[in-house]
Amino acid sequence: MHWNRESAARYDKWAGSTRGSFALQQEEKLLQSVIAPWPRRKQKLIDIGCGTGTFLEFFWSCGFDLTGMDKSPDMLARAREKIGHRADLHLGSAEHLPFEDREFDYASLMTVLEFVEDPGLALREAARVARKGLLISFLNRTSLYRLSVRLEKKKSALNEARWFSWLEMRALILKNLSPGGIEARSILLGPPCTWNFAPVIRYLNSTPVFPWMGAFTTVRVDLTAPRAQTPLMAWNTEPTT
Repeated sequence: MHWNRESAARYDKWAGSTRGSFALQQEEKLLQSVIAPWPRRKQKLIDIGCGTGTFLEFFWSCGFDLTGMDKSPDMLARAREKIGHRADLHLGSAEHLPFEDREFDYASLMTVLEFVEDPGLALREAARVARKGLLISFLNRTSLYRLSVRLEKKKSALNEARWFSWLEMRALILKNLSPGGIEARSILLGPPCTWNFAPVIRYLNSTPVFPWMGAFTTVRVDLTAPRAQTPLMAWNTEPTT
């Protein structure tokens, strides 16, 4: 799929709408919760497929030292307008990253795997350049959001995308990576017509749910095993009974 100036403008227009801004607010809330165990200060993160920079601003606000990369010059131009010199921006493909092994602490793939030719290769490349962990967000095929998009029956980027179920994404991760741990949750349980700030509906769509339920699912993949919370007891002498 080719992302040009018009498609970049359409995305930013949606992000600025009432529905889009509500959805992004809930997505950022979910991201903040999922990456809570990660340190931020002096940690390098690359946002692969950063698009127009919407999530670059979120990651910068979290405190990461930030790099963004996208294959579309038009998307990167808009990202530069938003993020300025707070992030290094690069042109490149998610399936062939122009970076050294373990160059970053973390890597994110925000609704990117839906649009690449080889999602497994993109995952392996992200894990190659990141030392500690990956953050993967995807459009959930088993959500009411997917059903509403299918019912529209019109040609769009969303209808052309490869939507994943949670089971499919988990299988893809396990096939291509050797994770030390996986945690996943989703948000935006209702269809898009309910994505607004009305009191009862807002609660429905702003509550994190199981990863197979909401429209937007986020997965934290720790590439190293978590530290033990309680150290094993050390014996100076052999224990006696």
